[in-house]
Amino acid sequence: MSQPTTRLTVAQALVRFLSAQYTERDGVRHRLIAGTWGIFGHGNVAGIGQALLEYGDVMPYHQGRNEQSMVHAAVGHARQLDRLSAQAVTTSIGPGATNLVTGAALATINRLPVLLLPGDYFASHAPDPLLQQLEHPTEFAVSVNDTLRPVSRYFDRITRPEALIPSALNAMRVLADPAETGAVTLALPQDVQAEAYDWPEEFFAERVWRVRRPAPDPVELADAVRAVKAAQRPLIVAGGGVHHSRAEGALRALVEATGIPVASTQAGKGSLRHDHPADLGGIGHTGTAVADDLARTADLVIGVGTRYTDFTTASGTLFQNPDVRFLNVNITGFDAHKQAASTVVADARTALEALAEALAGHRVAAAYEAEYRAGKERWEAVVEAAYRADDEDAVPTQTQVLGALDAVVGDDDVVINAAGSLPGDLHKLWRARSPRQYHLEYGYSCMGYEIPAGIGVQQAAPDVAVWSLVGDGTYLMMPTEIVTAVQEGLPVNLVLIQNHGYASIGGLSETVGGERFGTAYRYRSADGTFSGAPLPVDLAANAASLGMEVLRAKTVRELREALSAARASDRPTCVYVETDPAPTAPPAEAWWDVPVAETASREAAVHAREDYDRQLAGRRRHL
Repeated sequence: MSQPTTRLTVAQALVRFLSAQYTERDGVRHRLIAGTWGIFGHGNVAGIGQALLEYGDVMPYHQGRNEQSMVHAAVGHARQLDRLSAQAVTTSIGPGATNLVTGAALATINRLPVLLLPGDYFASHAPDPLLQQLEHPTEFAVSVNDTLRPVSRYFDRITRPEALIPSALNAMRVLADPAETGAVTLALPQDVQAEAYDWPEEFFAERVWRVRRPAPDPVELADAVRAVKAAQRPLIVAGGGVHHSRAEGALRALVEATGIPVASTQAGKGSLRHDHPADLGGIGHTGTAVADDLARTADLVIGVGTRYTDFTTASGTLFQNPDVRFLNVNITGFDAHKQAASTVVADARTALEALAEALAGHRVAAAYEAEYRAGKERWEAVVEAAYRADDEDAVPTQTQVLGALDAVVGDDDVVINAAGSLPGDLHKLWRARSPRQYHLEYGYSCMGYEIPAGIGVQQAAPDVAVWSLVGDGTYLMMPTEIVTAVQEGLPVNLVLIQNHGYASIGGLSETVGGERFGTAYRYRSADGTFSGAPLPVDLAANAASLGMEVLRAKTVRELREALSAARASDRPTCVYVETDPAPTAPPAEAWWDVPVAETASREAAVHAREDYDRQLAGRRRHL
């Protein structure tokens, strides 16, 4: 008996297939590919473009302005929905495809799913060389899309129609697997996209990819319980895996039963509400004093869903107790084994629930609880001082901007940031009130992420107020998706902070002997230096020209009023504020390794190297 078939082009078959894919976890089903972003050119306009038009009733289409931005929007959407739903991004060949690389790297580094569908050259090579074609002299099959291989968790080039079936299934498997997910690329030669084929009807049947919650191995769990019971000063480091697993409730139950305190990475902040007695705030180079002080003396560090980046470990200098050991709970063995740890390779929520049950009746010493609670109280006074504005008519500092925002946001609002000086201030100071409120992309720390990510989050959570916090440097990198927010009617709030330069790198440059070279937006003098008045650039006018409602705030009082008005608005709104550049954030509580010139003639670099050598002496490899 012959198998029923339907004759469609490759592009049409792919779009129809994607529309029938679902994830399911804990009995809740989500559309796996919720929509497709696209900018069309030769390479996808007659293939995927035509297919999206044909199947617009089952596959929503979103128009972007920049290919990288479209990936950022898709990543923001996936993170807001805990990786259970993703979006696709289609581009033309050539620069449209290579513009995907940065976004793909961001997605894969942060373990967030996105499906990339770049156009490719003719599989037949009949009309070669094409416009925008890279002609490799020794490998004719190589195209610019091969730049996506190292930043993709799965990559394939579909050179024949029937090859789409196994490749598409593998692509969905990787996207839906929390241990493997990241950017997935299916490169689509433009002639193959338009080629017809008789597809088995089974290919288009509704398919559910169940997102498993693997339980801990009994031996690993028993070892973990012994380690916790033997520890006098245990500390939990909560990473992004807590959120991805929706394990916040399980973490809270474990903490309340045992008294073990929690410090958080950038991705893990909000795992406990900020006012929970055991929440110590951020850890590492941008961490709080109380979290970093406890980290230095901890004898057991329990990492939950964290990758242990250099910011978390203070470049290997933070965990200084001679007897410190690590216990890592992670869904991937790759991350679980870091820091020479004992491992619990399992879903975070399942593992934390099992630990809580096995540790019933165990609690840390009362003196330890009193110690970290007192430290938390002292740090809260630091936050209050940084947020406080004694003069409501003064130009606000950056930390006062955060204080004003803190007074306006609701518990479920989402605050988005990725790069510049804001991530450090936010990690130290922000009071996260709900699990999804603190949305920091700090795996890749990509300038330009904030505005498109705000669009993706708003699509995923249309009833939530979204705040994209952007410095002038980031804004100048990628403001164009403002037009998309206006077009889609998404009321994203943009807080645009103008400090006339790359403030974060300027501060870093000063500490490493670079003397803030090349970090200010100033006129170039005859001697080649940058000095004088700031450039006459009006970013607020630019945002208005792209369709945003713009509210200018010159004082703390005006800032509070503008933020309140923005939150009440039903259209994309920009609050523009020039800040007092005087640093008001508390200094770093731990080191970060940025190598300094070993030899130099300038005094600043010589002194910076001396300090670098002192700090480097404190590095420790945990074996």
